[in-house]
Amino acid sequence: MIMAGRKRKRKQNRAGKIWISAIVVTLLVVMSVQILRLHEKNQNYLAKETSLEAQLEEEKERSQEIQEYEEYTKSQAFIEDMAKSKLGLVYDNEIIFKKK
Repeated sequence: MIMAGRKRKRKQNRAGKIWISAIVVTLLVVMSVQILRLHEKNQNYLAKETSLEAQLEEEKERSQEIQEYEEYTKSQAFIEDMAKSKLGLVYDNEIIFKKK
């Protein structure tokens, strides 16, 4: 009877070890999948960050161009250009050549 009791305990220990091993393997698989998903998300975010930084630079350049145009519109040269192109006005000492 003592031998039968030991065999039963060994079988129970083996079954317990198998269950614990199965749980550990399952956890490892789940964690590996989550790590891969997070890595993919990180790559997507890095690509998006790069894209947004490039877009920010473009908008800064555009803002600079708008600011320069605003300064130009306040200048005498802009007023003269508009008077010549829109109204056809010229200075008294200018000679105008027209195509026939």
